[in-house]
Parts: sequence; structure tokens; C-alpha cells
Amino acid sequence: MTGMSAIHTRELTKVFGGVAAVDALSLDVAEGELFGFVGPDGAGKTTTMRLLAGVMDPTSGEAIVAGRDVVKESEALKDEIAYMSQRFALYPDLTVMENIHFYADIYSVSRKLRAERIARLLQFSNLEPFQKRLAGNLSGGMKQKLALACALIHTPKVLFLDEPTNGVDPVSRRDLWRILYGLLREKVTIFVSTAYLDEAERCNRIGLMHKGKLMACGTPDEVKANLHGVLLEVRCAQPRQAARALRKALPGDSVGLFGERIHLLTLDEARARRVCASCGEGNIGQVRPVEPSLEDVFVSMLADQEGAP
Repeated sequence: MTGMSAIHTRELTKVFGGVAAVDALSLDVAEGELFGFVGPDGAGKTTTMRLLAGVMDPTSGEAIVAGRDVVKESEALKDEIAYMSQRFALYPDLTVMENIHFYADIYSVSRKLRAERIARLLQFSNLEPFQKRLAGNLSGGMKQKLALACALIHTPKVLFLDEPTNGVDPVSRRDLWRILYGLLREKVTIFVSTAYLDEAERCNRIGLMHKGKLMACGTPDEVKANLHGVLLEVRCAQPRQAARALRKALPGDSVGLFGERIHLLTLDEARARRVCASCGEGNIGQVRPVEPSLEDVFVSMLADQEGAP
């Protein structure tokens, strides 16, 4: 392990009933990095986080987080990290302040340090006006901000967030990301899983997971560079009909629907343009090259995986 890795795994594996939920994951996340973990449901994201947080033991392999072995030093690890799961336990019949004090007690935060930290977290999360409100009466976005404040009360070195913005309104999503950027300035390492690929674009580096395997890892731009070929955006009157026709006519190419547009990934742009021009299905109109998004990369990689024997 390098001295600068906040998270280091080597061949980390977790098997349930003969199926590898996490399959030989080798990964390094630097101190002070915002790392995005992306993948569909069932990709192994939550299992990976539970392994890294010392909540679950691996079947094989190793993981070192904040300098602690997650199996041999799982108790000491708890003081160094915070793990906000999808079902983080807030107490609905306690107020905002009572919840924060409860977690401060769990983490043995001294009375001396507590007042200053709580004041900062309330300001940080815009929860100051709601200190006396019952947690059960908060909106979804405010509950997530309170959960984050509770998780941060002991000033962890590494923060694990499992889909923190899932089901949260757009304004609260933006607020949560503002809070995360603030934590980065304080050199906290953040490992966040997300189903939103636009959020993954905001991370320093990302890992794309599928069926327990890490398919790609790097900066968003590096991951996009994995896309081989030319990406064409096709606009037409009936995109579903046109997409079906293009898949049939161009079996080796990747055809994906993006709202009212079709994204066509091809290694032979001239041929793809000829097919589009001669295809009467769906009234194909404008065809132009576009810069790929992470969603394009992911759709293409999943198509390759599903098509693999």
C-alpha cells in the first residue's frame, strides 16, 4: 500500500451462495479524493462499501482503509471513518439536535469539542433554523443532510456514502454536493456511490461496476476515452422505430435511446451515415458527431458485457 492511499484493496472478494457480489476488486483511492462508484442495482456497490466500512468480512482478499485492516482492526477503524448507508438510522421521535447529540455520544465526542462542531455542522447543512424539529417531520433532503451531520460529528478521515441523493429533490441534491465539496477542502476522503451519471462527472475519479467487477476506473475524461469509435447523435421523428431499424441494419454498432435522440456508436462513420441516409424508418433527420457522456460509455460497456459469450 502506498503511504497516500486512504483506501486500498487487493483482490477483494465477497461470495454469497456461490455468486461473487464483489469479484477480485483491486482499487486505490488517494487521501482527500472524491471517488464516485457507479453501477446499476445489483452491481456490488453496497456490498463493497460494507466490506470497506468493516461491517462485513470479505470471503478473500484484503482492504486497508485509513491505515487500518478492515478485518483485523475493524473496531479501531470505526473511529477513522463514517458510513452513511441507504438506511441510515435517524430517530424520528428525536429532534435534529437530539439526533446529533446521540451520535456524538456514540462516538464519544467530548463536551469541549462538541459545541463548536455542532454549530459548524448546522451551518454547513443549513439546519440551523430546524434544531428543534423532529427528524420524522423533515423532508427527504433535510433528513439526508441531518444524517450527514450525524455521520460527520466525530470528524472522520474517510466518508462512505451509499447513494446519498437517491430520491432526493434537485435542490437538496445540489446542497448535498456543495457540502461534499466543502469536506474535500478539509481533506476528508469521500467514497460515494451514485446511480446518477451526471453526479459521477463531478468526482475526481470514478469506478464503473457491473456484476461485481470493476469495468473501468479513472477520471471521467479517462473513462470516456475508453469509448472506441465515433459517437453520432441521430435526431428523428420516431426515435424508437428508428433505433430498432438501426440495430437491425448495424448489428456491430451500439445503438442507445437518449430521450428523443438516438446515440449511435460506430467504428465506421461513413457506413453508419449511409445507413442513416437510406433508412426510411422513423424519418431520420439530422446526424452529427457528439462528445460522449459517461452514460454513453456505460451503455456501451454493458452492451459489450451482455453480448460477451
